[in-house]
Amino acid sequence: MRKLPEHVAIIMDGNGRWANQRGKQRILGHKKGASAVREVIEEAARQKIKFLTLFTFSTENWSRPEDEVGVLMRLLLSSLKKEFNRLIKNNIKLKSIGDLDRLPSAVREELNYVVDKTKNNTGLTLTLALNYGAKEELTQAMKTIANKVKNSIISIEKVDQSTINEHLYSHYLPPVDLLIRTSGEERISNFLLWHIAYAELYFTKILWPDFSKEDLNEALTNYGKRERRFGKTSEQLTT
Repeated sequence: MRKLPEHVAIIMDGNGRWANQRGKQRILGHKKGASAVREVIEEAARQKIKFLTLFTFSTENWSRPEDEVGVLMRLLLSSLKKEFNRLIKNNIKLKSIGDLDRLPSAVREELNYVVDKTKNNTGLTLTLALNYGAKEELTQAMKTIANKVKNSIISIEKVDQSTINEHLYSHYLPPVDLLIRTSGEERISNFLLWHIAYAELYFTKILWPDFSKEDLNEALTNYGKRERRFGKTSEQLTT
């Protein structure tokens, strides 16, 4: 049996470049990317991955052209509606992390609806990172903890790693085992900084719209060959 990661996180990069290479508008790259999302989610569920987190829309993405942001929000809304029955069929629980207040109200309402209706599903936990940035997440956690210390709700001596984790958007997520980034870029881009401390990193030149279930399985196979030492020596792992 392959050694599978419990938590896979993906930076889905390359939609725009995929469209540009074909002389098409960027929106077509995003639409093709949505199809790749569906295929990867279903394969992750089939492989019995417990947690899959997708970097869907970052805090920095608001700086893109206004019309492109609008298209992305409409695509997100339609995808939530279209994929609802598929999530139920595949026993997938949907959750989200990030500051959702800035999202359009229609998107927030549909997202909250799907999250609520899938909350009792027991298969893959699919998390969409929306208006998410890890530095902002950590900053908000520090502010909340500092306020609790100030008001004697918790003592400074009790603040440890578990305290910080409890105050994150992503507090329910286990550490990331495998982080995948597509498109050939090799950087983290402010994604899940707390959770990737010991993650295995996998970079591929494949643009996200072309990323298939076979490519996911190749990444999983690569992960299975790696030795995860967490500070120990190879000899310690075999004794």
